Amino acid sequence: MKRIGIDVTSALTQGGGIGRYTRELLHALVAQNDHDLRQLHLFSAKPPVKTPVDNPLPDDHRVTYTPSRIDERWLYRLWYRFRLPLPVQWTTGRLDLFHSPDFVLPPVANGIPTLLTVHDLSFVHYPHVFTPALVNYLNKVVPWSVGRATHILADSAATKHDLVDLWGVPDSKVTVLYSGVNEIFHPVTASAQLQAVREKYRLGDRPYIFTVGTIQPRKNYQMLIRSFARVAERFPHNLVIAGGKGWLYDDILREVAAQGLDGRVIFAGFVDDEDLPALYSGATLYAFPSIYEGFGLPLLEAMACGVPVINSDASCLPEVAGTATRQLAAEDEGGWSEQMIDLLADDGARQAMITAGYEQAKLFRWSKSAVQLLGIYDDLVANNE
Repeated sequence: MKRIGIDVTSALTQGGGIGRYTRELLHALVAQNDHDLRQLHLFSAKPPVKTPVDNPLPDDHRVTYTPSRIDERWLYRLWYRFRLPLPVQWTTGRLDLFHSPDFVLPPVANGIPTLLTVHDLSFVHYPHVFTPALVNYLNKVVPWSVGRATHILADSAATKHDLVDLWGVPDSKVTVLYSGVNEIFHPVTASAQLQAVREKYRLGDRPYIFTVGTIQPRKNYQMLIRSFARVAERFPHNLVIAGGKGWLYDDILREVAAQGLDGRVIFAGFVDDEDLPALYSGATLYAFPSIYEGFGLPLLEAMACGVPVINSDASCLPEVAGTATRQLAAEDEGGWSEQMIDLLADDGARQAMITAGYEQAKLFRWSKSAVQLLGIYDDLVANNE
């Protein structure tokens, strides 16, 4: 039996983003894994007292979980600042392969193959939307990890292109592994369920335009708020922004008052995964104005829930959205206003987009991702034997 190590620290510490990606992939791997071929050995830094979601890790006899006794901050200092060669097998025991799904690769022993997921290079393209300390850390640690990894996974062809073009990573060293849409994402029509999430997140009774993502500059919420001001003059809709606070978010919060939109822009905070389908389904439109993404999973989730989508044409988003959405430049403030106004006024156009969105979302499934990933695991182990 092959022993596959996976770093699940993000699954235990991050509610959205990479944490959610890792949880989805883990559960899909377990669902697709053959009984007699692979044992998944999950590793993490010392887990937090409370995880952002209940039961973040799969419960299966082919899965073992061994956390480190060292917390994430100190473990990362030892590995990535001081570069102490303490192998991950010190905690996990013998491994045939180790996979890190969160940008950085710890030391390993015995020359086993390693797989590293790089979600995007936003910190290279747009360093000003991150804190200087984070940019400095990522610029040191991610290239070092990329150079040491046996193979790289990229979330999209756009991210693979960045790795090859910006950092000179050999094309053959990078494989695109798309994310998927969980089956819980489908239209929610039960009025009681829709009303329950409205009350839980204090959304009020107005119709709303929805977006979800960590509150940070890369998501381009300031532009969206400014463009929404014109929409609010003509339609009763609110703008609902769901997501926890990230970094450099004060200007985003101040933009609401600057545009005179107090009460019309609602920051719902971090929302539970099980509430997302109803939040998507209750929206008239979904807006995704990000200036850069590694994949853009919310686009697909919104489409799977039957919501028309407007998104920026940045990085990988056209790759994910296909022809099912309205797409325009992230900085085109006037264009965003016009697109939202046009779609809110045109029921037929929204319905056509809903139909196209269902079909586009069907192309992306976590089960498909898991089958591809298990094949990559097997190839890397076989090539090392």
